Amino acid sequence: MERRKYPLYFSFPALFVFLLFFIAPTLIGVYYSFTDWNVNADSISFIGFDNYKALFGEPRLGKALSNTLIFAAAVTLLQNAVGLGLALLMNEAIRMRNLFRTIFFMPYVIAPIVIGYVFRAIYHPEHGIVNEALGWIGLGALGQDWLNDPKWALFSIIATDIWRVAGFAMVVYLAGLQFIPKDLTESASIDGASYWRRFRHIVFPLLAASFTVNVLLSVIGSMKVFEMVMVLTDGGPGYTTEVFYTYIRSTFSMGQMGYSTAINLVLFVLVTVVGVPVLAALKKREVEM
Repeated sequence: MERRKYPLYFSFPALFVFLLFFIAPTLIGVYYSFTDWNVNADSISFIGFDNYKALFGEPRLGKALSNTLIFAAAVTLLQNAVGLGLALLMNEAIRMRNLFRTIFFMPYVIAPIVIGYVFRAIYHPEHGIVNEALGWIGLGALGQDWLNDPKWALFSIIATDIWRVAGFAMVVYLAGLQFIPKDLTESASIDGASYWRRFRHIVFPLLAASFTVNVLLSVIGSMKVFEMVMVLTDGGPGYTTEVFYTYIRSTFSMGQMGYSTAINLVLFVLVTVVGVPVLAALKKREVEM
């Protein structure tokens, strides 16, 4: 009995750190979301659900919520589509594929803030590469002020983030492709199955575990987007690209600590409400190899 318990002792330091730096601050944050804590107050008072009443009556919350959900849906869908396409291509026996894999993955290891500043220059309405390239191919009339036009600002941020994270999805799918027995696809090919039928009936079902990991990480990560939006538009023009974390940042900067903590808790609940059903649905379709 003692031998079976002995390895558990080694988990106590990690468990202590987790309780101290995650569980305890989370519980304290929940309490402070029900207070009037702000930098100008001489004392902190319990005010019940007043922060939440004010929050759900704030028009900016609705805009932040819709932008966050649109961003999460678009990035999750396109990141996985592009990542899967790159993985299938990079899984083929092509020249210098390891170099191409590295190139496609490289944006993911660069800090989002750095990428944001680079793409601010790329999207510049007068000297940016995007508008310059459109001009070179005779489509200069399609040039836009990509980050200051409300119609294009959120789309530009989504495109930038997909460029950044698609390589990560590619690597996860590539790992899954390595474990698919070649005998299955070769046998199907000999039997006359087309590439699409082999992908649909053999490859894609056996990539279910990789698909689950990628989709879940995409959903959670994109709903917590902050740096890319902050650097590219800071929630503007107006509030057309406002997301939860830029809204939280603005309230924190005004010293509304209790109110900001309430917004954080709402985001936590939102991520949980979206993430848990997605995980449950994807787990059902996983196929044991």
